[in-house]
Order: sequence, then structure tokens, then C-alpha cells
Amino acid sequence: MPHWDLPGAMYFVTTCLAGSIPAEGLLDVRDLRTQLDRQPRPEQLSEDDWRRKKWKQTFARTDEWLDNRPVVRHLEDKRLAVEVVKSMLHFADQRYELWAYVVMPSHLHWVFRPLPDWEASLADDERSPREIIMHSLKRFTASQCNLLLHDSGAFWQDESYDHCVRDEAELERVINYVEANPVKPGLAASPSDFRFSSAWLLEQPEVELKRPISVGQVFNLPGLFERMLGES
Repeated sequence: MPHWDLPGAMYFVTTCLAGSIPAEGLLDVRDLRTQLDRQPRPEQLSEDDWRRKKWKQTFARTDEWLDNRPVVRHLEDKRLAVEVVKSMLHFADQRYELWAYVVMPSHLHWVFRPLPDWEASLADDERSPREIIMHSLKRFTASQCNLLLHDSGAFWQDESYDHCVRDEAELERVINYVEANPVKPGLAASPSDFRFSSAWLLEQPEVELKRPISVGQVFNLPGLFERMLGES
């Protein structure tokens, strides 16, 4: 997949479990991408807008397979989902602003913006801030989740699907999309009912949080992760 990294950008990133999309789905997405690439660019769209439109259509088809017909669903295990949430929260306010997230049975959606001071400290690293953030999360959560699964195989798909959010209107649409994701396949009646999402976190009665999420408050809340697990 192509990736676009821009200084100060807000990213909407989707990461799938290894093997989560069946062969039929991979073929379907590939065929759609090929069809779109063969189509001429509409005159009313710029090259950038046409690229974004093709990405959105391909992404929507991919997400449909992940929501409705995934082969691998390790993150249905609440223990694993909590490990992923903890990992996303861990470097919020230190490496990035965390704006939204949801941990689905077969994949993860999240929205974040690397912090300028942290970006400036990476002058000698050839990877982009987005790549460093994603690598850190995937490596740590793969290790933790494989321990819980008593496994050692590949946990995440190598590639991620990422998109630069252009403005506040698009950011609002993306956040709504992320947090409503569990409702589409019937995992929750409303976004705030799904425990492994920012919508649920921001609705907790003792949490006075706004976007971006203030992690210092989250980790000081007693019993928060136990409630995610349904243990209290």
C-alpha cells in the first residue's frame, strides 16, 4: 500500500490481524483497486482528490470484509483488546495526540497526530513518525497478545492502511466513522456501548476528558481496565 507522510499531519490508521482477510476478500479488494486505477481521472477532480477518492473506495471495501467476514478474530478476547487499548494510551501526550480509537475483533482503527517536539527529536531516524509509532505499538502488542494466546506466530499484518486527515470537517467525519464501527456489524447498539473504544472511554462518569485524550487522568482511574474486561 502507498503511504503519505506529512509534517504535523493527523493520521487515520487501520491495522489488521495477520490473515484476517480471506483470500476471496484480498482478491476482491485487488480487483477493485485495479478497476479504479484503470479509470480516467474525472475532470472536476485534482490528482490529489482523485487519489483520495480511490483510496476511500478501496478502504471501504477492505473494512467491509474486516467487519463482516474476517478469518481471524483474536481481538474478540477482551484480554487482548485491553492490551491494545493500553498500548495506544501509553504514549499519548508523549509521542502523539490521541483523538479516537476502536479495537475491533479483527482490526484496529485509530486517529493520532505526532507531537512536534517528539518529531523534532527524530532527526537521525530514517523512518517517519507515523512508522515509528505504528512499529512500536505493533511490536509490543504482538508480544503481549501472543503470550496470552500461548503463540509465537505473526500477529499483525505487515501493512497498515493510513490516511492524512486534511481539515477539521474531515477529522469529525473520521472520528464518527471510527467510533461507529462496532455498530455496523452489530457488536454494540451505540458507539459508547463498545468498551474498547474512545467513545466508551469519554462517556465514563468520572472521566473529564476532551479530545485529544488526556492519558494522565485515564491511568489514574481505579478499576478502569477491569471495567473494560467486565470484571467490575
